[in-house]
Amino acid sequence: MCYEARRRACIIRALRAQVYTGFGHMKVSPLRALSPTDGRYADKVNGLRDIFSEYGLIRFRVLVEVRWLQSLADDDTIPELPPLSPVMKDVLNHVIDEFSLDDAERVKDIESTTNHDVKAVEYFIRERLGDGPETRSLKDFLHFACTSEDINNLSYALMLRAARNDVLLPMMRELRGKLKTMAREHAGQPMLSRTHGQTASPTTLGKELANVVARLDRGQKKFRDIEIRGKFNGAVGNFNAHVIAYPDADWPAISNRFVESFGLEPNSYTTQIEPHDWTAEYAHALMRYNTILIDLCRDIWGYISLGYFKQRVAKDEVGSSTMPHKVNPIDFENAEGNLGMANALFGHFAEKLPVSRWQRDLTDSTVQRNFGVAAAYSTIAMQSALKGLNRLQVNRQAIDADISTAWEVLAEAVQTIMRRYGIPEPYEKLKALTRGQAVTRELLQEFVATLEIPDDEKKRLLELTPEAYIGLAERLATEI
Repeated sequence: MCYEARRRACIIRALRAQVYTGFGHMKVSPLRALSPTDGRYADKVNGLRDIFSEYGLIRFRVLVEVRWLQSLADDDTIPELPPLSPVMKDVLNHVIDEFSLDDAERVKDIESTTNHDVKAVEYFIRERLGDGPETRSLKDFLHFACTSEDINNLSYALMLRAARNDVLLPMMRELRGKLKTMAREHAGQPMLSRTHGQTASPTTLGKELANVVARLDRGQKKFRDIEIRGKFNGAVGNFNAHVIAYPDADWPAISNRFVESFGLEPNSYTTQIEPHDWTAEYAHALMRYNTILIDLCRDIWGYISLGYFKQRVAKDEVGSSTMPHKVNPIDFENAEGNLGMANALFGHFAEKLPVSRWQRDLTDSTVQRNFGVAAAYSTIAMQSALKGLNRLQVNRQAIDADISTAWEVLAEAVQTIMRRYGIPEPYEKLKALTRGQAVTRELLQEFVATLEIPDDEKKRLLELTPEAYIGLAERLATEI
């Protein structure tokens, strides 16, 4: 091994031992991380590490390379590659199933010499195959007719699918479940609405939460149903190398079967790279979901400010460094900030990744390596939002006090009944009565008493209170 390769290998080993070999002798800890996703919030994103880390990427690359070799051996149109023996099948499966951090470090050691990350994976598998009688032909068919992007695009597809299925969707379901429970629990709690910041027709607390449940449900389904695609068609998408070697093989069919074996949708029309259109859809779907969460966080923040919610606090928790009374809505603020970070990255992915010069440029490669960072910010945000929701306590006294004095909101009810019974200019009359002055129960009832409407309707209006003027809000919240 040359000096440079040995030096790089030493650095890798030092990092694994969490020792920084530069100035002094400082341990690598979360306090020295450049990104908060690996520093302050490191313990919140552990579920993403084996998916999006360098280790995760290498592991998925090994998976794709080995499965392609096994697929070729199973295809009778490749006579030079005989079917695998049971022993060799076990050897190859072991390379995948038992892939470890030490294996990933060995790949990085090899990369320090090859200066090519995908080729290092191929050489690693060659090493693991050893020099048995069955391995000579196998080694020749490793990475057969592949370009690096054949391996990479499937690896990233599997990474994003794993993140969706194993981390993001479960958290979305947990958030939705919490909000659904709250919506039903508070379905009948009357609450004053505010449109343009002004008092408006009453609703219920549960109905407002049910609105969010319905939005998140649609967003979650859109994200869940994004079709994840993959390509496996060679250097520029035309099966050039495949056909020159085996002109009689049905390479599009072989390729499609291979991509489908991972549960992915084949993309047959590509350049060297899979065009990343589905990745943009994935990113945009997450952005839309995150935007709904931002809206929720801001509304809850406002309701806390109005006193509609109190927050459970730990005994020794500090809300302000100087004002002892404060209990700040930090979970919702943290969620909003991290959702913004996630959306900034997802927006860049969606705009940048589908654009590539001619048949390929490398600008997508460094961008894709940040998938995990964006997913981490989303994960941190969802955890913060859920933590904040779990701390909320409804302050019924504050909500009731707010709505009980807002008699002006019944102007809508009165003028609507006037319309039904043909009283002229109902809107204008209520506008003159209510705008620019305090509206009391007495003022409104005196006006209702003068209306020429059936007695039972007049009685119903005279008995109506702001708390009772909630339409079907309770039913809608209960049925969510």
